[in-house]
Amino acid sequence: MNTTTKQSHPKGLYLLYFTEMWERFSYYGMRAIFMLYMVNALLFDKASASSIYGSYTGLVYLTPILGGYIADRYWGNRRSIIFGGILMACGQLFMFFSGSLYQDPELSKMIMYTGLGFLIFGNGFFKPNISTMVGSLYKEGDRRVDSAFTIFYQGINLGALLAPAICGSLGEQYDELGIIIPSAFRWGFLAACVGMVISLVAFITLKNKFIVTPEGEAVGLPPKQELDASGAKVSVPINASKIAIGIAAFAGIYFVFSYFLGWDLIGSVMVALCVVLPALIITDSSLTKIEKDRIWVIYIIAFFVIFFWMAFEQAGASLTFFAAEQTDRNIFGWNMPASLFQMFNAFFIVILAPLFVAIWGMLGRRGKEPSSPVKQSMGLAFLALGYLFIAWGVNGIQPWDKVSMLWLVGLYLIHTVGELCLSPIGLSMVVKLAPIRFVSLLMGVWFMSTALANKLAGELSALYPEEVKMVAADRVANDSTLSLLNVSQMDTAIWSMSLKDSVTLPTAAINYDNEGNPVAFEARTGVHKVSVFHLYLIRLMNKDISQALVSEDGKHLIVNSKDEDRVEGKIVVNNGVEVWDTQPEKPTFVGQPVKNLFDFFMIFVYLAGAAAVILFLLRKFLLKRMHGLS
Repeated sequence: MNTTTKQSHPKGLYLLYFTEMWERFSYYGMRAIFMLYMVNALLFDKASASSIYGSYTGLVYLTPILGGYIADRYWGNRRSIIFGGILMACGQLFMFFSGSLYQDPELSKMIMYTGLGFLIFGNGFFKPNISTMVGSLYKEGDRRVDSAFTIFYQGINLGALLAPAICGSLGEQYDELGIIIPSAFRWGFLAACVGMVISLVAFITLKNKFIVTPEGEAVGLPPKQELDASGAKVSVPINASKIAIGIAAFAGIYFVFSYFLGWDLIGSVMVALCVVLPALIITDSSLTKIEKDRIWVIYIIAFFVIFFWMAFEQAGASLTFFAAEQTDRNIFGWNMPASLFQMFNAFFIVILAPLFVAIWGMLGRRGKEPSSPVKQSMGLAFLALGYLFIAWGVNGIQPWDKVSMLWLVGLYLIHTVGELCLSPIGLSMVVKLAPIRFVSLLMGVWFMSTALANKLAGELSALYPEEVKMVAADRVANDSTLSLLNVSQMDTAIWSMSLKDSVTLPTAAINYDNEGNPVAFEARTGVHKVSVFHLYLIRLMNKDISQALVSEDGKHLIVNSKDEDRVEGKIVVNNGVEVWDTQPEKPTFVGQPVKNLFDFFMIFVYLAGAAAVILFLLRKFLLKRMHGLS
């Protein structure tokens, strides 16, 4: 076995670095503003937006199993990467069109879902294949592979660093009142599209020159068809019984999670695939005992990695809400956009990745480098520590209080250390342990665990305690519903008050239909105190609020709304009302209410901490089954 210690890396690594950097710029640029776009432009509530976010990011990491299979069997890595890149560029363009038409919510949502579909399938062909090509640049047993993946990972995060700075700054803009401008989001999506085009052009023009093996052979070409002694193509026999068992198992698992546990369609499908597809691979009759042992190690560690990513991926979801609503973002008079906080993780990666390369290299030369399972348990431990840090920072604060950005920046720093212990080492581990004929497919399985983790991240983000939630919106093309609202003019004096203060508003009774939807309002003579904080939160999502009433129980606010349509070439303003719940029911986790941010962040402390301890205890069991490839 070749165990070269040559220090320089092949030039192909840096082309893959550049290609992946701009692809990740595209992905993270869109992700930086996606949640804010859904909540502030399309007016989704946080729970619904979190569910969509989780489904999207989950499917992004699920489709690599399809892209990996097609690359291994038919297309090869190169063709798959180009096809996937084209799909993703189209997807970002659809997001631009969605952002341009946000004033027509139904059309905008349809275009958005189309764009998400292109991004999901495009990523499935791109992501597993470019990661696999990194390992193909080196000979088997080359100890530079861990360092190569860490360098490659630095490229990923350089793209992730540039993305919020450019796409976030273009897409998340505010007016003079500090309210987000919905029309600006499209420019962030367009910048993400440009990034994907740059990635494609670089790969297409330079791949033949640099993407080669140490012997100079092209990497990533379509697989050669095996021939028998007579020169005929060897066909792979179809095991009908195995396929039937797989379909039955898929249906059974889907049924249990969908009908008995109440999971949605996407979540149930993900769980079923995460069980059935790995089972089909491990039962392949061509695998030797050593190959099966090593594949089992990939599966077991992939399970624990789920706990890491479902907590880590709060960066694009709940932590973005936290940055927008409860973080003091003022820097010498400049109010930093919430999306730019996603830069810090990438910034720390770029700074610290070379340090980790040096540390692992130094420990390796001394024979003291931790094994892959130990490194990954360390990553989970740092993740838990990061959430413990921010839980301490928010303990006891009120919903209208803002904390120093150092708490959020500190969390990202601690999480970055954990990520460098876990993520690049995981990619390297799959390449080292997977049989060469299954390497792309098993890379897809690895990303499949990340897919389920991202779906769970969205579901956990939905536990973020909301202070206001829109429960109904009724827009009509006349002023009949507005006659009630003119009794309370919201002037600038209210917006200059402290968020912890209250104002007195007239009351109205709300009449509901049989399904619990508000259908009519009746004026009352009483008044009720309302928190300025709740009015402020509503105005963040409805900048046109100028009048408001409060329900008799003080729980709901009735505010004016406006929408514009173009009819026969003329702009028609549709006036109406929105009903907001100012005391939404708090979510629960394993039967316990999530009453505040401290409760929310502690969920991740418990989950990641427990996973870290258990994985560390399993290290010897796993090392034995790695058969010397630690």
